[in-house]
Amino acid sequence: ELKQATVKLESSERLIESSDIIKSILTRRHFNNDDFSIIIPYELMEQEKRESRIYNLLLASIAAISLIVGGIGIMNIMLATVMERTQEIGIRRAVGGKRSDIMGQFVTEAMAISISGGLMGVFLGIVLSLVIGLLTEVKTSLTLYSIFIAFGFSVIVGITFGYLPAKRAADLKP
Repeated sequence: ELKQATVKLESSERLIESSDIIKSILTRRHFNNDDFSIIIPYELMEQEKRESRIYNLLLASIAAISLIVGGIGIMNIMLATVMERTQEIGIRRAVGGKRSDIMGQFVTEAMAISISGGLMGVFLGIVLSLVIGLLTEVKTSLTLYSIFIAFGFSVIVGITFGYLPAKRAADLKP
C-alpha cells in the first residue's frame, strides 16, 4: 500500500493541467475506484501570484519615477535653453515670428530630446534584459508591444514636460 506520492514540477504554470492528467492516469490504474486523493498546494500558488504582483508593482513604480525624473530633466534643459536664447526668441518675434512658430520649435526640440532618450532607453533595456537572462536563472521576455509602449511613454513625457518651457518661450515679448 502506498501512502503518498509527491510530484514535483519545474514550474507551476501547468499545475492544474498536470493534476488532471495524473488523476486520469490513477483513475484508470485503480479501475475507476476513487480510493486516492490529489492535493494541490494552492497556498504556494497564491503566494507566488502575490509575489509576482508585488514585483510588477515595484517595477511599475520604478518606471513611473524614472519617467517623472526624466520629464523634469527635459523641462530643466528646455527652461535653460529658453533663458539662454531669450534674445534669439525676441528677434524672431520682432521680425514677425508667431507664438505658434516659437512654441513649435521648442516642443520639437523637447520631442527630439525625448526620442533620443527613448531610443537609448529601449537599447539599454533590451541589452540588460538579455544580459540578465544569460547571467541568471531569471526568465526575461521582450515583446515588440512593450517596447513600443515604453518608447511611446518616453516621447509623451518629453512632449508634456517640454510644453511649459515652450509656452514660456512663446509668451516672451519681442
